[in-house]
Amino acid sequence: MSPTSSATPAKPRTAPAKRTPKSDLPADERAALDADIDRLEAGAKVWVALTLDQRARLLGRVRDAVGVVAQEWADAATMSKGLEPGHPLSGEEWLGGPYAIIGLLDALRETLEALAKGRSPLDGVTLDEAPGGRLRANTFPLNGTEKFLLSGFTGEVWFEPGVSAIEATRAAGLAQLTPTVSGGVGLVLGAGNVSSIPVADVLYELFAHNRVALLKVNPTQDALVPVFERALAPLIEPGFMRIVRGGAATGAYLTSHPRFAHVHITGSAVTFDAIVWGTGTDAAAARASGSPKLQVPITAELGGVSPIIVVPGRWSAADLKYQAEHVATMRLVNAGHNCIAGQVVIVSSDWPQRAEFLRELHTAYAAAPERPVWYPRSEERLEAAASAYPDAVWSVDRTRAIVEAGEGDDPVETVEYFAPILGVALVGGTGQEFLDAAVAHANDRLTGTLGANVIIDPATEEALGEGFERALADLRYGDIAINTWTAFNFLTARLTWGGFPGATLDDVSSGIGVVHNALLLDRVERSVARGPFRPFPRSVGKGVFTILPTPPWFVSSRTGAEVSAGLTRYLVDGKLPGLVKTLTKAMQA
Repeated sequence: MSPTSSATPAKPRTAPAKRTPKSDLPADERAALDADIDRLEAGAKVWVALTLDQRARLLGRVRDAVGVVAQEWADAATMSKGLEPGHPLSGEEWLGGPYAIIGLLDALRETLEALAKGRSPLDGVTLDEAPGGRLRANTFPLNGTEKFLLSGFTGEVWFEPGVSAIEATRAAGLAQLTPTVSGGVGLVLGAGNVSSIPVADVLYELFAHNRVALLKVNPTQDALVPVFERALAPLIEPGFMRIVRGGAATGAYLTSHPRFAHVHITGSAVTFDAIVWGTGTDAAAARASGSPKLQVPITAELGGVSPIIVVPGRWSAADLKYQAEHVATMRLVNAGHNCIAGQVVIVSSDWPQRAEFLRELHTAYAAAPERPVWYPRSEERLEAAASAYPDAVWSVDRTRAIVEAGEGDDPVETVEYFAPILGVALVGGTGQEFLDAAVAHANDRLTGTLGANVIIDPATEEALGEGFERALADLRYGDIAINTWTAFNFLTARLTWGGFPGATLDDVSSGIGVVHNALLLDRVERSVARGPFRPFPRSVGKGVFTILPTPPWFVSSRTGAEVSAGLTRYLVDGKLPGLVKTLTKAMQA
């Protein structure tokens, strides 16, 4: 993910030598890749000649192309995960594919249109104070469609402590404030799990940094390349991006290529370290001498172990069931192959309803629809969990498990399983005592800083008052979701997505920099999303109101696929009859 530490994009190195790095790739493959870089270098010169208005119109052309291929995109992504098109779980591929990209394109276009008129993207956005001397921008919802379709949900971007409203407003726009300054040619190593990620990362390179990009897709996404090529044709034809396939050898060739100004990766810390430091004894020597193998800047989104903090309160039977399904969703969407899949549920050992909640959680976890555990090496991860937790509770033919976290460096708290393994950790106390202890547990015991989830009923949140907001400020995660899942942060274009600031090449944690960030905000610390504790109709008169019943992304939603497809089609064509039909289906969830 691209950093937001400066509004001025990194400049490419002066006249890089066009030498070819050493590689085991066949000569014709190397030549083809070099030709793609040639085309991008030419495209970089065209890109900086475009006005902001021209770039905004270009985004409109991309939007139209995405709309045309949306059905094929969702179907290809669904089949790549071992499911048939139209499967009840295929809604995940609509939301995590064309829906997310159309929302990002629209938000970026609005940002460019504001800048072209001499306005800041933050004009009209409510700014107020967050705990600890922080400035907060309330960036969701910003229009009537968002308020209606996702009523009860809000989103905030928190800036680093000390950033003033004047500074934030002036810096909003990043590289689009200096559109004629080229960021050169970048390399994007695409994610293999969610289809919108590679596309969103390329868009961020272009607009946050004025950097054209070569996208190498993960082999798991190869089937989507024809769809991407049609959806992104308006960017590919003028040389603003290129898409290539390939395995480890291709990646190694590209990351050692001298003509890239920057590398971005969505993946694992192991892969990041191999790119930056090399492997084996060479890596150890490079670290010891402080001499990275990679000679250009790198940004990354690398996942981690995400907590789900369940704050004790007095919940009804319906609350217990609904929130158990909520937690199961956080782990089981995409078979757990998400960098933000909730992995450790932190529950109070002193909560009178703890046993009842955990019974509901076990029931919801086992009852969620069966699906393939498809990501490469997932079987190894399941076997490792079975070995580490002989008392684990397995379900669905031993393809998912709930385990109890122990003391010390427990695997479920230190290893990102990237598979359907859910841990339960007990922390003492109730009220503020529990919340503070749970925050400390998440900060100190769990690997990574990408996303944290907090579930709290309205009465308890009101009773905690400022103590609750202070606890959020203490939670060292780049994205926080309260009564929703951090996937909402991921899908919301005007929120930022990335690990908590402070990671380094030596200790990368959940990554360096942010992506999405359609308002192009600088010096961001985190994004916070808030949702309703209860769905409609139980939301009436009980805390945050929403018209949404069970959200379509819940694994327990009976109409999630139809609703997710319908919402995407509404973004594409804006036709009200289709929206009415979709909302009717939503009420049947």
